[in-house]
Amino acid sequence: MADLNGVMMQYFHWYVPGDGLFWKRVTSEANAIAEAGFTALWLPPAYKGFAGAYDVGYGVYDLFDLGEFDQKGSVRTKYGTRQEYLEAVTALKAEGIQVYADAVLNHKMGGDSPETPKATPFPQHDRLNAKGDLHEIKTYTYFHFPGRDNTYSSFEWHWWHFDAVDYNEWNPDDRGTVYLLEGKQFDDYVALENGNFAYLMGCDLDFQHEWVRGEITYWGKWYLDTTGVDGFRIDAIKHISSWFFPIWIDELESHAGKDLFMVGEYWYNDVNTLHWYLDAVQGKMAAFDVPLHYNFHYASKAGGFYDMRRILDGTLMQQRPTHAVTLVENHDSQPLQALESVVDPWFKPLAYAIILLRREGYPCVFYADYYGAEYEDRGYHIVMPSHQWIIDKFLYARHHYNYGPQYDYFDHWNTIGWTRLGDENHPQAMAVIMSDGPEGSKWMEVGKPYAKFIDLTEHIQEPIFTNEWGWGEFRCNGGSVSVWVQV
Repeated sequence: MADLNGVMMQYFHWYVPGDGLFWKRVTSEANAIAEAGFTALWLPPAYKGFAGAYDVGYGVYDLFDLGEFDQKGSVRTKYGTRQEYLEAVTALKAEGIQVYADAVLNHKMGGDSPETPKATPFPQHDRLNAKGDLHEIKTYTYFHFPGRDNTYSSFEWHWWHFDAVDYNEWNPDDRGTVYLLEGKQFDDYVALENGNFAYLMGCDLDFQHEWVRGEITYWGKWYLDTTGVDGFRIDAIKHISSWFFPIWIDELESHAGKDLFMVGEYWYNDVNTLHWYLDAVQGKMAAFDVPLHYNFHYASKAGGFYDMRRILDGTLMQQRPTHAVTLVENHDSQPLQALESVVDPWFKPLAYAIILLRREGYPCVFYADYYGAEYEDRGYHIVMPSHQWIIDKFLYARHHYNYGPQYDYFDHWNTIGWTRLGDENHPQAMAVIMSDGPEGSKWMEVGKPYAKFIDLTEHIQEPIFTNEWGWGEFRCNGGSVSVWVQV
């Protein structure tokens, strides 16, 4: 996708209204999304969560209920009904926009009936050393989906399809325990946090179990057939055995008869760990560039005292651009969420220029950064400002100028820049310059002698002219970015 200057949007945030009209809004906005320059959307989980119409989708209950069955207190999901979802996907694809579904395969929540297996208790923070002996617990591990009544799949989930849970009805106040079910082990080839990070939440799927792998593969094929999506964003991959995914992806691509786009969420701020994971899945999926997000986060908090020469250091964008999905913010890092690590608003134009106006990576714009967001949670009132006007300008520049050789000028503590020289089909050049501190200027080569450049962002009104060697002294305001394009 990066070669085509593709760009996706994460088309939701944690607090989008739960009025059931979301899929209808996607349908109505499809044309505007395409006109802005987006080529793909990652949509939120479309299936029923244990909180029914109030579930964002990550507390997954029934993967086959896309808002069709009366389960967990509602027919619709937070976002609408099955038919409205399918109509939204159809509308997007009619505009030439790829659609990526959100696959939450690590866990299930909201079991229909309790079972009483035996289990060994472990501390949440230590999955290597048990804190008690094997004993009987009562936990909700029987999923038989009475509202769906075997439609699409007759598979029923029992305790032996999971490896661990965190709830024992006979000791409901103990929230610090993970119960490893009898005869089970925590999944292998997962993150090593807490000793073994296979268990995250709910009823943890046992990917060592052949029937579990078979049902998840069957579901993936069913989902492709039902919706026609072009790929998946896969949730919480560091908690699932890495060896499963090459098998799963091969099966789905063979079934679909085409390449599918896959990106995994391995949330860890270490590029070497991400390299290990991408190698482990044989390069069959991309990964979100979590270290790049944290570089943006730290730079935004440093107030002009971040070494901008280092902004790409230790990132997939720098080291493995073919497998990097670059991002500024997402639904987990936004204010009040589990992985909160906010990129301050003043820095977001700089960050979006980096992911949208360079040749490396496949950029993902966050819904709340594009449209803005306002919400309340736990007594806090949050306002996330819209950056749509400048992101639209970056998208225009991406599609018209972001081509050809790229020359980098990451040579000053505050002020950095780069140029794109254009190609045969897009002959006009572009120069991008930004500063996290005072206003700055920089001589950069654009390969166009005696050419006129204007600042597409309109931050600076006066044009710049290059000299006889195709160099120009490009400028930007303090704490700002300017995008100079040849006219």
